[in-house]
Amino acid sequence: MKLIILDRDGVINHDSDDYIKSAEEWRPIDGSLEAIARLHHSGYRIIVVSNQAGLARGKFNIEALNAMHQKMHGMLAGYGGVIEAIFFCPHGPDDDCACRKPRPGLYLEAAKRLGVKLNRVYAVGDKLSDIQAASAAGARPVLVRTGYGAVTEERGIPGGVPVFDDLSGFVNSILQRQV
Repeated sequence: MKLIILDRDGVINHDSDDYIKSAEEWRPIDGSLEAIARLHHSGYRIIVVSNQAGLARGKFNIEALNAMHQKMHGMLAGYGGVIEAIFFCPHGPDDDCACRKPRPGLYLEAAKRLGVKLNRVYAVGDKLSDIQAASAAGARPVLVRTGYGAVTEERGIPGGVPVFDDLSGFVNSILQRQV
């Protein structure tokens, strides 16, 4: 099975220090939806794994999160793309849960539900916690410079993690088998 795991905020859509709190605030990064559609058309299954601490902090509720995801699915459908599933952690950083990145819980749950091993699965993120969670789950982490990615790269990342300007650059590489 060809599977790609994507973080949401900072990879697919623009991020904010004050959280993305509504469908109105949810805006795709240029080229990200087209990139996902190209993956889908090339036979890849795509899922999202995302921390959503704004839920725990009362910045938005589950209905607002669902509205953001409906907007994402709707806009993506306009390009012929599909995100098969969204796994999210609703907890805050102090909740000590197993599903919040940098812990691998969401990745492991996704692998279990989909019946896949993650050793050949790329996991694209923009934060060190994305890289750490993907590595801990046995997936292959990738960093993009969108969102907080440029800052993450500047602060230092583990050796061997491929870095791309954006999701489109990663997709170009994967479809040309250069990663």
